[in-house]
Amino acid sequence: MESSRFRQGDPQKDDVVMSLWNDNFKLLIVTDGPNGCRYYTKKFKGKVKGFQVKTVDTTGAGDSFVGSFLLAVANDPNIFDDEKKLQEALLFSNACGAISTTQKGAIPALPDKAQAEKLIKEGK
Repeated sequence: MESSRFRQGDPQKDDVVMSLWNDNFKLLIVTDGPNGCRYYTKKFKGKVKGFQVKTVDTTGAGDSFVGSFLLAVANDPNIFDDEKKLQEALLFSNACGAISTTQKGAIPALPDKAQAEKLIKEGK
């Protein structure tokens, strides 16, 4: 039900995104592909830049993004309370998602930590 309300509005508008908010949430993320992502917590909200790459196949981009973000959460469960750490994790996840689109197939394109860090460094 909730997602149908989201589809009826402009996902670029905060009020539409926040219509999905549930008080049990710690975090809500909206991914915007090469434009990065937006994040919403109980304490803060913001945007993290994305990366422009030569896209070959988008299969696995979301998996790469989510997997790398879950690793960050597993390593630091308090990430939801520290906006700087959250932004760093989301930037890394954006890099992982972008890199995974540069080859055909979900598994062959999965990046390692060094590849993601290199893209982040080049993108600054």
